Amino acid sequence: MAVTGDETETGTSGDLTACQLQNTGSSLPQGGAETSTQGIVKSANPSQKREHRLMKNREAARECRRKKKEYVKCLENRVAVLENQNKTLIEELRSLKDIYRHKVE
Repeated sequence: MAVTGDETETGTSGDLTACQLQNTGSSLPQGGAETSTQGIVKSANPSQKREHRLMKNREAARECRRKKKEYVKCLENRVAVLENQNKTLIEELRSLKDIYRHKVE
């Protein structure tokens, strides 16, 4: 399933949030870089294989940290929105209680 910019805007994605949809395409490998290194690894000596594995592991860890940071930022934004919404609802509740009290008296 391809992710388009429209799905990110509208949020019509089932269980995924808009923040999760924004960057699903960025984690895909770029072009032929992966395929060209596979032939080298098969014929490489153990130390070259180890270096290649460590390099891939570093890249994966970097990507994981980037995604985590982005996820936390998204959660922080959501918290801010919900806090504002909560404040608004509390103010509305207070005003409705005041109106109700004046009608009862």
